[in-house]
Amino acid sequence: MSYRIKLVMGLIGTALLVTFVGGLSHSISTGFAGFWGGFPFMVIAILVCGMAIYDYWDECVRKK
Repeated sequence: MSYRIKLVMGLIGTALLVTFVGGLSHSISTGFAGFWGGFPFMVIAILVCGMAIYDYWDECVRKK
């Protein structure tokens, strides 16, 4: 796969994942669980999004 296709498709996939997990975290924190009930999930979601962004950078952006 060419570098440009990897860059664009990886960015689209990572953006969709981060948007979904961020929206899910927001929904849990503002819904029935409240802020403190959704706080552990929010921390986990931030870590997962960070790992996804790092993996995108490592696989698609950084030239080996």
